[in-house]
Amino acid sequence: MADLDSPQLKPPLHNSSAPREKEPKELDKLIKWQQDRIARKLRGEYESAILHLSEVINDNLKTSVNISAVRVEGATHTRQSFLGAIINPAIPPPFPAVAEQPTTLEDVLHATRRISNSLRKTDIFSSVEAYIDRPRDILAQQGDMDLVFKTKERGRWYVSSSTEVGNSEGTASASARIRNVFGGAETFEANLSLGTKTRRAFRGALTAPLTPNMTTFGEISAYALERDLSTYASCTEGLRGIRAVVRTGIPSRGANEFAYDAVIRHIAGLTPTASISMREAAGISTKSALSHSVLFDTRDDRIAATRGVYAKLSQELAGHGLGGDAHFYKIEGEGQVSRKLGDSGVSVSLAARSGLLWGLGEGGKTLFSDRFQLGGPTSIRSFRANSMGPRDGDDSVGGELYYSAGVSVISSIPTKAHWPVKTHAWVNAGRLDGVNQDVPLKDTIAASLSRPSISAGVGLIYRFDPVRVEVNFGVPLAANKSDGMRRGVQVGMGLEFM
Repeated sequence: MADLDSPQLKPPLHNSSAPREKEPKELDKLIKWQQDRIARKLRGEYESAILHLSEVINDNLKTSVNISAVRVEGATHTRQSFLGAIINPAIPPPFPAVAEQPTTLEDVLHATRRISNSLRKTDIFSSVEAYIDRPRDILAQQGDMDLVFKTKERGRWYVSSSTEVGNSEGTASASARIRNVFGGAETFEANLSLGTKTRRAFRGALTAPLTPNMTTFGEISAYALERDLSTYASCTEGLRGIRAVVRTGIPSRGANEFAYDAVIRHIAGLTPTASISMREAAGISTKSALSHSVLFDTRDDRIAATRGVYAKLSQELAGHGLGGDAHFYKIEGEGQVSRKLGDSGVSVSLAARSGLLWGLGEGGKTLFSDRFQLGGPTSIRSFRANSMGPRDGDDSVGGELYYSAGVSVISSIPTKAHWPVKTHAWVNAGRLDGVNQDVPLKDTIAASLSRPSISAGVGLIYRFDPVRVEVNFGVPLAANKSDGMRRGVQVGMGLEFM
């Protein structure tokens, strides 16, 4: 048989190979194509595994199982009794000793979720991972299993210091916090600050959970501060007090706070030009009061909301069997509604506040330290801080009835929607008055509503977490003769703005 001669190959040669799965020719594209192919394969395997696991769980939800033990690993500084108080209420009761129906896998998964949520709410752990393990008990029976929670505790100690400048005030502060003080999610926090207006301030507070589901907390605090009020009242005020609080609920569904305050107030440091009213208010007074507040908050952002609703109602009763020099009933309400205007980056915010202080003492008399003050960049813009309402000479002596309202149109800077700086235009209105109990209250309210002080302007909002800073240019449009007006540029810094 004759040998076959191979044909001679002459360059240049043509590549006749067929690419597999649209395989690219260039090296970079080839590497990217291979990486995408591996990623698709892994994603498919992951989704298949998740689907298979879901099918296994769903097919066995009604399978009878029993929790043999619950282990929390990594909780080295947490009391076992505290962990037991969280875990025991979430575990299904044993069958048939207590429960009428046997425990199923579905019951165990629900218990695992409840325990995990409660452990996270303690704020003790930076991570919580749950899994089901074979029982370690040698006497365990078929169908028994252990719930294991692998945790990592947060650092117990925290110390910080800071300086702040704003609203013609400078402040230096230091804070310290100890987490999980006694092994039961207790937190002790202390703050000390020195400033130009608030000359000295101290607060120490111990907070602890009161219920296993971590929705109710108790707090005991002691505080002291000394404030310079000479810019509007020709005096200084010192406070020394203790406060006990019980908080329950969450703001998005409704949170309540019940509190008791015992405070010693001292009006001193009168300037030579102090009015007769401030000289009469000078001295020491005491307050013993019970208070309650309810809060509802669904805003997407506490500092610069673009949607949601905020509402708060507070009540306080002082004296009348509680002791102290102050005898009054005080009620305050505030609300805010924010809405976006399509996808334009513009939002509208409507806000309002109001309050009434009703004296329960002789002649309905109220004390300077308990009265409302109004005006300033965080309430009624284009008026000096705490400069509205009744006056005696150069001193704002405060009032017993006030209201304020505002509308703001907030917009992102064009092409810079991601910047923390926003522009806004605003209109504010409000008034602060005294209450003469010899005159019907409805007449006093009607007279106050008929003569509001009004201001309008434009400005910039800067988000400086956790506070909001505003630089505004505004003018008063209507004002009472006793109001302290401020035309032109005004700078404000705070947590809540009108």
